[in-house]
Amino acid sequence: MASVLVPVLYVGVVVSSLLLFSHFYRKRNAGKIYEPYFSSHPERDVYVSLLQKTDPPTNEALLKAALVRRAMTDVSRVVKLREDKPALQNLLQKGSVGDDLWNSLLQAEKELEAEILEVVAEANTFVEGWGTIIFQSAGEMIANEKMRSVYEETAASRATKEQKYGKVGTKIDLPLPQSMVMTGLPPPGHPAHAAALAAAAAGSVPGSGPGTPVKPPNGLMPPRSTKPESVASSDGESHDTTSPSKSSKKKGKKRK
Repeated sequence: MASVLVPVLYVGVVVSSLLLFSHFYRKRNAGKIYEPYFSSHPERDVYVSLLQKTDPPTNEALLKAALVRRAMTDVSRVVKLREDKPALQNLLQKGSVGDDLWNSLLQAEKELEAEILEVVAEANTFVEGWGTIIFQSAGEMIANEKMRSVYEETAASRATKEQKYGKVGTKIDLPLPQSMVMTGLPPPGHPAHAAALAAAAAGSVPGSGPGTPVKPPNGLMPPRSTKPESVASSDGESHDTTSPSKSSKKKGKKRK
């Protein structure tokens, strides 16, 4: 019986000691103030100071502009937290960073959620429903500012690169390729192209006689026909003209 009670008592003492340690550790960390993840929020301070100004009261357009600038800062902080949280979690699992930084990030998330709700409520006080689209407009304005900054820095970056790598060499003007002269019909679009096609369809090209055969565009003449030609007589009948050698052979056969 004593051999069974000893391990049970040992386990009970260990568990109770762990519970007491965790209780005092959480109680100590609950009252601990972590270093803020973001140093300050100047845009929020500017909006609050303009809102509290009463003599004279701040113009509504100026208050709207300050609220949009505050929303732009909130959007940039949300993007930064989304980018930093996975990397910080991996480092925390590996033991590369302490719990203080992780708790600071979690605290910044809670503060940012309350800040977003406050901005939405303030936007709805100016125009009903503006709180649903104010952060979308703020994101578009951030993208526009990034593009404008890149455009404005182009001249300065070009000057630094020219000093580092030297100026771009002078351009070389290459001669234009000469057009090839081709015999035959003019190319399509040429003023004489239509006239040459009409002349070819009529059976002759400009500058040739009535009996001159048409020369094709490639410069080659078609082979002459070896068949006997038919000649029309005055009485309207056609007679085939044969060579003298064939006619003499026929006469010799008749004589025999």
